[in-house]
Amino acid sequence: MNTRTRRAAVAFCATAMAVSLAACGSAKESNGGDSDKSSSAKKGDDITVGLLLPENQTARYEKFDKPIIEKQISTLTNGKGKLEYLNAKQDPTLQSQQIDTMITKKVDVLILDAVDYKAVANGVKKAKDAGIPVVAYDRLAEGPISAYTSFDNVEVGKTQGEALLKAMGDKATKSSKIVMMNGAVTDPNAAQFKEGAHSVLDGKVTIAKEYDTKEWKPENANANMEGAISAVGKDKIVGVYSANDGMAGGSITALKAAGLSKLPPVTGQDAELAGVQRIITGDQYMSVFKSYPQEAETVAKMAVSIAKDGKLDSSIATGTVDSGTQKKVPAVIVPVVSLTQDNIKDTVVKEGYYTLDEICTAKYKAACDKIGLK
Repeated sequence: MNTRTRRAAVAFCATAMAVSLAACGSAKESNGGDSDKSSSAKKGDDITVGLLLPENQTARYEKFDKPIIEKQISTLTNGKGKLEYLNAKQDPTLQSQQIDTMITKKVDVLILDAVDYKAVANGVKKAKDAGIPVVAYDRLAEGPISAYTSFDNVEVGKTQGEALLKAMGDKATKSSKIVMMNGAVTDPNAAQFKEGAHSVLDGKVTIAKEYDTKEWKPENANANMEGAISAVGKDKIVGVYSANDGMAGGSITALKAAGLSKLPPVTGQDAELAGVQRIITGDQYMSVFKSYPQEAETVAKMAVSIAKDGKLDSSIATGTVDSGTQKKVPAVIVPVVSLTQDNIKDTVVKEGYYTLDEICTAKYKAACDKIGLK
């Protein structure tokens, strides 16, 4: 992990981790770099925001991110703002074409969740040259971005690693063998999750097999786990670090198919409904709960501020990050929570992700009753 990505986790004022959107310090209003065409004059509420999301394998993007961003834009513009939305379906070439489409449509600002953070740099520059500021969302993107919001991704990995060690209990020894199922190498967040996890797990357990899972796909994680079981031995795997819930599901399917009488603890991330239900049954130990509503509302505030005023209101950004090609990009980092059987009500239910009826369907009612989830 290089210094660029590490700074994303540490370059924030303390109030950022308190889920505050107030500015700390004396940061000046900024659009994250050199002025562009969009800063020449203020606009009214009649703005168009482009939104490019990276994939639809993970349920969060269509269920939370897109509708929340759209609603917040409408609220902030008195119903006059419009959203132009496209999903890249994990294809960096398609996303590059979609940036061109947004430039052609002359959106006032572009919210970008990059498929490939390096490959997208040229598209970000093209947008800036066309007078369209780009706000990096959820994943850092190289190129002249104007702002960024995400979660503390290194902390996510640490949270997962710490939870795995806790679940393993007295089996967490230097000779204990675990499998690491990391995310895609094209996603800078995956590298940060991995960094955080390694900082906790290295020296505490033996990482018998480790994979960078192509496109984050559950079926790829399933194939990887089948390979790990063959190489390590099904009864010798005492823990599984999975970077997200989808891959946790694929890994668990492979472990069950191998005939394990008792599954090792498996981590996850994203608090997907299927992941939450696996936690209830005990198939998956934990997930990482992230407040997508706050992240989505924050990026909408950033985008509308930049589109309307030509620069980011300093009351929104709580810190800065180094994107690799640009230093001190205004940013907001949202904290994360370890989600286990003990705090389902206080996280996904309280935040409105799912109702108890959605979680505790007939198939899971007995398991819900067993852990007191009623």
